[in-house]
Amino acid sequence: MKFFIDTANLAQIKEANDLGILDGVTTNPSLMAKEGVKGNDAVMQHYKTICEMVDGDISAEVISTDFENIIAEGKKLAAIHKNIVVKVPMIKDGIKAIKWFSDNGIRTNCTLVFSAGQAILAAKAGATYMSPFIGRIDDSGWDGMELIHQIRQIYSIQGFKTEILAASIRNPNHIIKCAEAGADVCTCPLDSILGLLKHPLTDIGLAKFLEDAQKFA
Repeated sequence: MKFFIDTANLAQIKEANDLGILDGVTTNPSLMAKEGVKGNDAVMQHYKTICEMVDGDISAEVISTDFENIIAEGKKLAAIHKNIVVKVPMIKDGIKAIKWFSDNGIRTNCTLVFSAGQAILAAKAGATYMSPFIGRIDDSGWDGMELIHQIRQIYSIQGFKTEILAASIRNPNHIIKCAEAGADVCTCPLDSILGLLKHPLTDIGLAKFLEDAQKFA
């Protein structure tokens, strides 16, 4: 399973990349705004900077919702760098645009997926990635992880090539469960990634090793 970090914060991207386990980055307009990145030129430059930091796929999201403008915006984003993946919402014109991008050699990430039916449409349109939002599904009273299992089964039976990119990750256990369910990619906040490092027995064991090592000093 590939690890992406879900942020537009350059310091967090660098920290995750320095671990040596980072495969890519996902962003969205909300994450850009959180970092104070405003205006089209600034956003485009920010994407370029991220691409120069991380050797992996970088999802850059369109903000248009009609076919013609999604295409126009997606072409501009794809031109920033070879690693850009155009992030397109799961809407009618979004599916049409994903098909157009697929036919014209531009990779895509279908975002805001909340059902198996939507996942099927994304795959049929030729999306490179498809992003089910696990945490938000859990918030609505449904089981987000069960959706990953369902999509994995459908994609395996049907031979769809679209990669399942589990998004809206809230904690380290979500990451583990996504790996068990067969997600191809997990995009996570930095805290969730770093949370995988932690276990109290590791801390106790290390303290004991260091204590014993002092006896030979």
